[in-house]
Amino acid sequence: MKELAHKLRTSQVSSVELVQHYLDRIRAVDSDIRAFLYVDEDGAIAEAKASDERRRRGEPLSPWDGIPIAIKDNICTVGTPTTCASRMLENYYSPFEAEVITRIKQAGMPILGKTNMDEFAMGSSTEFSAFYITRNPHDLTRVPGGSSGGSAAAVAAGEAPWALGTDTGGSIRQPGAFCGVVGLKPTYGRVSRWGLVALASSLDQIGPMARTVADAEILFSIIAGHDNRDSTSWPNAAYRVMDAVPDNLKGISVGVPEEFFAEGLDPEVACSVRQAIKMLENLGAEVKPISLPHNIYSIDTYLTLVTAEASSNLARYDGVRYGLRVEAPDCTTMFKKTRTKGFGPEVKRRIMLGTYVLTASHHEAFYEQARRVRTLIAQDLEQAFSSVDVVVTPTTPTTAFRIGEKQDPLQMYLSDSYTAIANLAGNPALTMPCGIDRKGLPIGLQLIADHFREDLIFTVGRVLEQSLREVEAGGEL
Repeated sequence: MKELAHKLRTSQVSSVELVQHYLDRIRAVDSDIRAFLYVDEDGAIAEAKASDERRRRGEPLSPWDGIPIAIKDNICTVGTPTTCASRMLENYYSPFEAEVITRIKQAGMPILGKTNMDEFAMGSSTEFSAFYITRNPHDLTRVPGGSSGGSAAAVAAGEAPWALGTDTGGSIRQPGAFCGVVGLKPTYGRVSRWGLVALASSLDQIGPMARTVADAEILFSIIAGHDNRDSTSWPNAAYRVMDAVPDNLKGISVGVPEEFFAEGLDPEVACSVRQAIKMLENLGAEVKPISLPHNIYSIDTYLTLVTAEASSNLARYDGVRYGLRVEAPDCTTMFKKTRTKGFGPEVKRRIMLGTYVLTASHHEAFYEQARRVRTLIAQDLEQAFSSVDVVVTPTTPTTAFRIGEKQDPLQMYLSDSYTAIANLAGNPALTMPCGIDRKGLPIGLQLIADHFREDLIFTVGRVLEQSLREVEAGGEL
């Protein structure tokens, strides 16, 4: 991204030319990939012209002024649809924009459009969009992951230089791993949720997706910061990009939880991640075995909490307050018909599960118990970070699976078995590519750090990324 910024600054390329390049790329390949739900050609070109005029006057808003971006379609924008890939919000135009969009505009970045996703961010494959399936650019017969599959696919296919996604249980990191791009779930409260259509308010975070760790860090620095309108926003949430990164990892300790290398992990994924861990050790990091014993309960805990919060948050889509309305002779019938027509099968499934665990007869046994286990999971990570700086795991148990392959919802939910822990505990976590399997599909490695230590994640990620490139190019460590 620094190269693009340099070319804009030195007038080697204009923002209009840059935006047109990505619009042409979208036009050329997106009929196959279907990463975008809405492309705002006129708006993007208009913003690019304004950027070029600012640079002509010598008044750019930021070094990144004029570099375009794609936005996941559950982040509110003014003038373009915000559908959450749902029939319920098919024609919805938000009257206000999300805080992250305000920050993007303050940096002068044209918005290319809104990307496809699993409906209301409920899914791990982008097969649950109400409009169409997004395909993995590495293999069009496979999923890009989800729920931020459109953003991941757009970046991987060169349709956008970077994108915003959201992560509730792995929805940035899992598609990032499947598509071979970098994605960060920030510390809970470090990026404003104002203007994000809520799935599970205690878990949701907006984060960057990019082709490199350095680019993800830049985008994170743009969107991070305190917001008075978000009650969960931390006062000192801003982030500044590191001026320099060391060429080794001496003094940094890395924890490897063996529970993440047990049954269910694809051998090729395990091998690739193990090789990357060895590379970290060769770079000077101290590698230590650690234990995160309660991660075995993370998916059960996550599903209990996310469905409960989804059931509550989606109650507003009733034909009266927001979205679709199906007329009927009485209110009860209108509610039923509206929600039956407006919601897809996965959303209905999660609403029903969440309503069940919140009932008076099951609240203590399920919801309250899940909250207690969540505390134990957070304590595991807190204990780990008393002895190590960063935890390293595979991002996903497998590489991208085929479209239609996972018909059992429980098998689909297991795609988040390595990522949900960071959401439950509120820790920052990043995925980055660390290899390719025999089918040519990307393998992802996950880095988790203590709260507000994104700087450690980016340091380790950038040093490892450089070494991986040297190995790929035939160099030696």
